[in-house]
Amino acid sequence: MKSIMSRIAALALCALMAASAVSCGNDEGDSSSAGSTAANSAAENSTAADSTATETVSNAPIDIDYVTDGTAKVTVDGNKFKVSDKDLWINGVNTPWDKWNDFGSDAFNYAFWEGHFAELEDAGINATRIWINCNDMIGVKLDDSGKFSEVTDKHWQDLDVLFTIAKKHHIYIMATLLSFDHFKDSNNAYENWRSMITSSDNIDSFVEGYVIPFAERYDDCDYLWSIDLMNEPDWVFENAESGQIPWENISDYFARAAAGIHEHSDILVTVGFGIVKYNSDTDYEGNKGSDEFLQSLSGNENSYLDFWSTHYYYWQQPWFGYPFNVTPAEFKLDDSRPCVIGEVAANDVSESGETSGVKYENAYNNGWNGVMAWTSNGVDGCGSMVDILPAAKKMTEIADEEIHPLG
Repeated sequence: MKSIMSRIAALALCALMAASAVSCGNDEGDSSSAGSTAANSAAENSTAADSTATETVSNAPIDIDYVTDGTAKVTVDGNKFKVSDKDLWINGVNTPWDKWNDFGSDAFNYAFWEGHFAELEDAGINATRIWINCNDMIGVKLDDSGKFSEVTDKHWQDLDVLFTIAKKHHIYIMATLLSFDHFKDSNNAYENWRSMITSSDNIDSFVEGYVIPFAERYDDCDYLWSIDLMNEPDWVFENAESGQIPWENISDYFARAAAGIHEHSDILVTVGFGIVKYNSDTDYEGNKGSDEFLQSLSGNENSYLDFWSTHYYYWQQPWFGYPFNVTPAEFKLDDSRPCVIGEVAANDVSESGETSGVKYENAYNNGWNGVMAWTSNGVDGCGSMVDILPAAKKMTEIADEEIHPLG
């Protein structure tokens, strides 16, 4: 480790996180960074959804229409997000899933997404982060060697509905394509995913078979504002249960996927790093998403991330400080591009001493480009709209022209 973190401290940190399974953000071994068991139970119970509440794509009362005219497309200008040359601030949330592995499964629920996006719009929220694939191989399949095999028609159909709803309610989607969950021993298909990410040829097959078609299919939907290549790859590197795969392999996927997206669309690209120590050029372990590192792996100048989307939970404070009361640069991020806090517990006031409203406002005042609380639909113990609504409403009073630049 670099000067700020010793190897002993790193091991102690891992032991702390592995031992904690109750409070939010402490257990990367669970099925989200939020440290709950909700995702595992969701995976088990997804087929048990109430059939009276579930609308499949075949009978969803909606005409597919996600194509837009470019007016609402999010771009980057220096360290700002822009929409039609106006500043954009992400007054965001995470709605990671309704039922685990929604898109491509029988559990996809049109009524949930329609109702929840309407709720977000009414609250003044302008963006949400959604896990397009949670683990396993429900909509996207690999063969036994780790090469891309197919995308199911149902996966595309469900996503067509999702982006149509997003357009209707003016909700920007950050689409998370993979998670550390794909690589965990408990995942039925973990060997396939590990074989994919440890082979450049297999990565290329995945990018060409899925990532590029995804970007091309939805490039004309302004409300797909960004693609998050992986949720918290930190644990794929650190944890034995996720393979302890080297960064050279993990970031090879980032490099090749980012290049593919940039060469075939105008969609922004990021990675949801779990802790800043793998996302900083100035301290800690080095930036595993930097232009230099990605391009050294791919040899392609289009291998770069458009903005940073670092996650933060309060257990990180002793090692990495507190981002909401400092600038991104003071938090050790390269602030030459936009910086978003892509996850933070919505209800950690007993730990941090600050409500979501205080965190959002302070982040805005300190030059962050957005905050996305975990979660808007209460998938675990880290909060829900009850905790987020006051923050969302407060920010619309402070910065509505930047949250809704098109009015």
